[in-house]
Amino acid sequence: MHDDAYILAGLLVVLTVLAGRMLAGRLRVPDAVMLVGLGFAISFLPGMRQIHVSPEIVLLVFLPPLIYNAAFFSAPREMRAEARPIIALAVGMTLVSAFAIAGVTWLLLPDTAWPAAIALGAAVAPTDAVASSAVLKRVGAPRRVLTVLEGESLINDGVALTLFSLAVTAMVTPLTPAAGLLELVKVVAGGIAYGTVIALLVTWSRRRLRDGNTQLVVSLVTPFIAYIPAEMMGFSGVLAAVVAGFYLGTRGDGILPPRVRVTGTIVWQGLVMLLESVLFVLLGLQLHEVLSGVSGLAPAQLVLSAVAVIAVSVLVRLVWQVWVAPVTRYLPGKLRMDPGPVRERIIIGWSGMRGAISLAIALSLPLTVGRGEFTDRNVLIFLAAAVVLATLVGQGTTLPLLLRRLGVPQEHGLRSEIAAAEVAMGRAALTRIDELLSDALVDEQAAETYRQMHKLRVKQSRALLEAGPEQRPEAKQRVRGAAFLRHEITRAERQALNRLYRGGDIGHEAFQTLQRELDVREPHRPHPG
Repeated sequence: MHDDAYILAGLLVVLTVLAGRMLAGRLRVPDAVMLVGLGFAISFLPGMRQIHVSPEIVLLVFLPPLIYNAAFFSAPREMRAEARPIIALAVGMTLVSAFAIAGVTWLLLPDTAWPAAIALGAAVAPTDAVASSAVLKRVGAPRRVLTVLEGESLINDGVALTLFSLAVTAMVTPLTPAAGLLELVKVVAGGIAYGTVIALLVTWSRRRLRDGNTQLVVSLVTPFIAYIPAEMMGFSGVLAAVVAGFYLGTRGDGILPPRVRVTGTIVWQGLVMLLESVLFVLLGLQLHEVLSGVSGLAPAQLVLSAVAVIAVSVLVRLVWQVWVAPVTRYLPGKLRMDPGPVRERIIIGWSGMRGAISLAIALSLPLTVGRGEFTDRNVLIFLAAAVVLATLVGQGTTLPLLLRRLGVPQEHGLRSEIAAAEVAMGRAALTRIDELLSDALVDEQAAETYRQMHKLRVKQSRALLEAGPEQRPEAKQRVRGAAFLRHEITRAERQALNRLYRGGDIGHEAFQTLQRELDVREPHRPHPG
């Protein structure tokens, strides 16, 4: 295809992403299913079947920002408190899942070589906490469950991709146990060391940059600077990106000014959404090639293999949580850990949805091995896609029902923490207003205006903290009503600003300055009730 054809195809993929997310919301269909279906539909358009996505593009364009973003927004304090169960899941369960999936694949598809089967296991072993966390936060699941899932998702990507890299290497060059161990040490140690160096250099440079746009560009290129050179040097680019993201995420508040953080968060949320969605559309585009590549297998064998791989992916995790995790309380010394109540363990076990990372790893399988075509590639992609879609739909839609059936009590800890913090912040603001007024640095009218505003916020937050179970709905209603009022006031100000700009009463620079102020003040939840 010509370059202009690829540009048009890329534009069509982006439009498909927008249409898919809109339709998924309206029809209440999982985003992944809608995007794969639309990707398959547009593959019938002229020229679209000739679109081939290079595995190198998937590795170099999609993986670095997705992994870096997950590490950047992790919660280090909470993860440190749950470090043992997180590591047990992220390392132990991920490796067990990978080899179990590899074993069942090799048994049902005996023509598949062991390295290829392990590559599939490594691709679908890591879980994606984004989908499960969205559901669990909405229903008020225990904080510990969310911490364990998010911490596991951060580490298991690095474990799985390191195993995947070794498996792909073994496809071409058979590795002895000693050579494999040496390669593993080099890959892991080199990735961690290089990621640390990049994090320190980015921290040093950000402190010396004054322009917000330049700081945002540095944020966007950091995952690629961490990932690509590490891979070129034979280290783990994934671990380098994870280490850089984790380090910078825990220190970002002191490096970036508030305006850049607000803009950067919006940009990163949009970028991650686009990358994840494009991956599912690309899978749909490649379904023709994948299905034709597996046409040599009997349909019954193919379906049986897919069902078996899905079942192993789900059951290994459940068995690990329900029966293996309790044994850890009997381990000696520092290895001993509290597995938590059985209800929480079941929730964690059922929250093993696979997502965009697994899909990206599968799509990055090489086209050739040595001098020949990699004949198992389409079968492995088919099986990986089956696991991703089955877990996103099956487990994702049944997770709320499971929580209700188990009778897991809802937690309001986050809401209480926010309310308590708002009380303390409001009091600090009131104290500072009085100090400035006593020093004659502000006038009485301005001080009283801001004093009343902060008194109201403190009063609302205290009411939410002090409300009993029977009063809590009424207190939350008042807080939501106040947010709705702030939204309506901001909307009225925005309409007035637009009228002034359209009428020529103010210039573009003044318009943009005031618009940014309104954007920062916009309440997060504008609807009453």
